[in-house]
Amino acid sequence: MILFDRKWVPPLHLYHDSFSAQYRSPLGPLPCSGQVTLRLKAPYAARASLRFYDGSEKWFAMAHEKNGWFSVQVTMPEIPILCWYDFRAEDHHGKTYAIGAPRDGLSGEGVIENGEPRAWQITVYDPAYTTPDWMHTGVMYQIFPDRFYKAGDFLNRREECYYHEDWNDDPILIPEGGDDNCARDFFGGNLKGIEEKLPYLKEMGVTVLYLNPIFQARSNHRYDTADYEKIDPLLGTNEDFVSLCKAAKKAGIRLMLDGVFSHTGEDSVYFNRYGRFPSVGACQSTRSPYYPWYKFSRYPDQYACWWGFHTLPELDKNNETYQDFMFKQDGVVRQWIQRGASGWRLDVADELSMDFLRKLRRAAKRQDPEAVVLGEVWEDASHKVAYGEMRCYCQGDTLDSVMNYPLREAAIDFFTGRINAGALKRLIQCQQENYPIPFFYALMNLAGSHDRARILNMLAGKTWEELPPKQRRGQMLTKAEYSHAAEKFVELTRLLFALPGIPCIYYGDEAGLQGSSDPYCRGTFPWGKENKELQAQIKEIIWQRRNSPALQTGTMTIEVIDEDTLLIHRAITGGKDVFGKRCKNEKITIEIKR
Repeated sequence: MILFDRKWVPPLHLYHDSFSAQYRSPLGPLPCSGQVTLRLKAPYAARASLRFYDGSEKWFAMAHEKNGWFSVQVTMPEIPILCWYDFRAEDHHGKTYAIGAPRDGLSGEGVIENGEPRAWQITVYDPAYTTPDWMHTGVMYQIFPDRFYKAGDFLNRREECYYHEDWNDDPILIPEGGDDNCARDFFGGNLKGIEEKLPYLKEMGVTVLYLNPIFQARSNHRYDTADYEKIDPLLGTNEDFVSLCKAAKKAGIRLMLDGVFSHTGEDSVYFNRYGRFPSVGACQSTRSPYYPWYKFSRYPDQYACWWGFHTLPELDKNNETYQDFMFKQDGVVRQWIQRGASGWRLDVADELSMDFLRKLRRAAKRQDPEAVVLGEVWEDASHKVAYGEMRCYCQGDTLDSVMNYPLREAAIDFFTGRINAGALKRLIQCQQENYPIPFFYALMNLAGSHDRARILNMLAGKTWEELPPKQRRGQMLTKAEYSHAAEKFVELTRLLFALPGIPCIYYGDEAGLQGSSDPYCRGTFPWGKENKELQAQIKEIIWQRRNSPALQTGTMTIEVIDEDTLLIHRAITGGKDVFGKRCKNEKITIEIKR
């Protein structure tokens, strides 16, 4: 180990850039046993060494090349793992300097340190790792089922709920202790409504529907599952789901379900706090078959619950009977794929253990090798730290891919002037460096979301978060604010559709819906009141991607023109795309300007 001189003098020159093939070849992640050549520019150094970590620390002397270059070739481990590296260089007077990755948590040009440097990352993944082609080439559309379209009258009514008779009402906040929203106002959107609107979705160019939870629950968002094996009666029946899947398949559209497997509702078959179900729930008896699924500190009133919400008792994901219920041949994961679903989006995936995710993915793939398991992970999914453990979700054994929240944040920051084009490019390059191609080209690239204020409000900088929740209801952008935000949204959409991954439209964003954060970002689709001009612009962007193999599975490079402008170059050359699939040659450049 080389020690640092206490009196540090900056070197004249020391340089490594992980985004440049001149310094790291090949770029990006590597399969198990793959090799990489790492180079350091150090013209005044006498010698240089590489510190490499693959579970244990290793030091490699670097070969001295011409003109002050040093290089070393390293073979990756035979198993999927995260590897890390940085450099030391010694001048002719015996002084030692270190260079490591940038301090902001991303990659690229190195930083000379007078102390322990931050390491660059190499993701080592299973060479057999693949993800379904329909995620690489498709266009996703997210639907909050209660708010998309209502076919007929309310299918079911419960006394404790509020039912909007006017489809164009704003959602209301029904507090349940403080400002918590118990979310029990309903508009009556249902599965038959989605089925009736499949022609609209097909015409827009949509190929994948991601549905927020549709299983029986107490709330309108249905993240408080009451019965994993039954469609919520307000939405329809299990047979209605099968009908929707068959109709969607005829229209060339797949369905992805929202899996909430970290917790259930207190008002459920499994917990049954209020005795509404014929089952004996965990809250009713310690002899219940569901009792081992939960963690009680004082029975029956004190139990582990999701983020402290007593309405959402937390599940013991390691419990064998719960795992059997989820993963066996007729378990929840497989039975809904058998009924027609094409996979699962996993709510709070980082709250599920890696072992649980591996078993879930195996169950889904056994039912259908083309099924997708997509995770909700808000940070870089290659080195997410959860519960004191660094987790890599992109090595081929857990998730197919994730929702791309870091890109969403960076894109919004770019279009609202908080970062420049160079910073946006760097975030995208960092993801390209950390994520294997099967993962990178299956990222769910989103702008709008049921968890955040509507994208038009975000781009206008008007979410009214400073107001009490009830006062946010009915707040609207001015005509000028709306027009400016719509222009930005079109350009942001062009960005998402120009990048690898599956771009996603949140229902109603293309029609101009506004709204503050939950529950006001969950308004009804404005049928008959759409912004037709905005719809047409979004549709044109969708079909440009649908008709371009290069925009789907071509290579990508990004060029910064100035602080406000990016060029995204996509290409297929040599008759094959990045997966080796035969495609016609094509080159296309998309200019993104804020």
